[in-house]
Amino acid sequence: MTMNNKMRQDPPADEEIKIILEKNLSAVKKASGVLALLSGEEKNKLLASVAEKIDKNREKIISANKIDTENAKGVIKDSMIDRLTLTNARIDGIIGSINKVIALPDPTGTFEGFTRPNGLVIEKKKVPFGVIGIIYESRPNVTVDSAALCIKSGNGVVLRGGKEAINTNIALIGAIKEALRENGIPDECIFLIDSADRRYTLALLRAKGLVDLVIPRGSAGLINFVTENALVPAIETGAGNCHVYVHEDGDLDTALNVLINAKTQRPSVCNAAETLVVHESVAAEFLPKAARALLEKNVEIRADEKALPLMEGAVPASEEDFFTEYDDLIIAVKVVSSLEEAIDHINKHNTKHSEAIITRSIAASDIFSARIDAACVYTNASTRFTDGEEFGFGAEIGISTGKLHARGPMGLNELTCTKYVIKGNGQTRG
Repeated sequence: MTMNNKMRQDPPADEEIKIILEKNLSAVKKASGVLALLSGEEKNKLLASVAEKIDKNREKIISANKIDTENAKGVIKDSMIDRLTLTNARIDGIIGSINKVIALPDPTGTFEGFTRPNGLVIEKKKVPFGVIGIIYESRPNVTVDSAALCIKSGNGVVLRGGKEAINTNIALIGAIKEALRENGIPDECIFLIDSADRRYTLALLRAKGLVDLVIPRGSAGLINFVTENALVPAIETGAGNCHVYVHEDGDLDTALNVLINAKTQRPSVCNAAETLVVHESVAAEFLPKAARALLEKNVEIRADEKALPLMEGAVPASEEDFFTEYDDLIIAVKVVSSLEEAIDHINKHNTKHSEAIITRSIAASDIFSARIDAACVYTNASTRFTDGEEFGFGAEIGISTGKLHARGPMGLNELTCTKYVIKGNGQTRG
């Protein structure tokens, strides 16, 4: 179920958009009830079929993706085109993620039970939310990850991908819907908004009663738009202004390895490091080495006044640089005089995503871990590990940087909520 070409070319009035979307969302809500009743075995069979259809349709999917990547050239940054691009190896990775979701326990139906003195039997069950909206940008793997996680957790899903990936997403959803139909499941349980008109996004965010939860994945601008406009529950995710802090007694070889991995292994993703913070007592020894290693990886260095003379090729940093999620081969550098100053700097500038300290001091590690306000805090390891698959959750639906319901990588369990089922034999309350 998608909007037709005429609708994409001739944007409807706001009220017409609302009517179109509500009709489709109502169908998703109805179809989600079928998913919610499937057993774990039935959901796994369905996901295996999804993986098979994506494999069989890979040439069609890659052809559609080539159209998107060609259209994106000169429009978005090269690092973002990398996130958009699908290859056979990346499709293998998508299929592998589906298989990992299949291997996970069914998150629904489990319960805790207890009996009250009056004889009431109270069961606390994990159940699907119902309909989940995912709003994201140029990462087509999110399309499949979201669909797989929602199928396994029994939720209907509404997908609003970025315009850069529209042809790829249509091809991927086509393969998923084929699997749904072959398994006797209404394909309306997955709905792709295939219009670039932002009014559809706004209507989705205001669809109270039809959408139970919205999860944005993407830039700070996208996340802010969602959280500022949503009338349905929304989880803040994704924006990643992550830091690596080299403490005064950190191992500098470890620091260099972690820094280069966190910054350059895949700079376009939200768990990549954007700022290096270094204690002044090791700055003179560490920063020249760091500069040479970063420059070898074509990283632009923006350094504060203390770091600038120690880093060959660096340019002066502005205050804005320390608030910026670059998603690119750019890094800001700050020199601090204490652990306290490092913590204050990070908490002021970060996005509550992932932060790392390099230290041999257990006390410094404990203080940093306790006081840094972030979903994930690392000691002597790269921020790049903040990922549902790396945490053993299979695919992820996003990285929550908020503090309600879920925080950090969100997997299957975070796509369920609680329902109490109470059984009695005629009890009444006096």
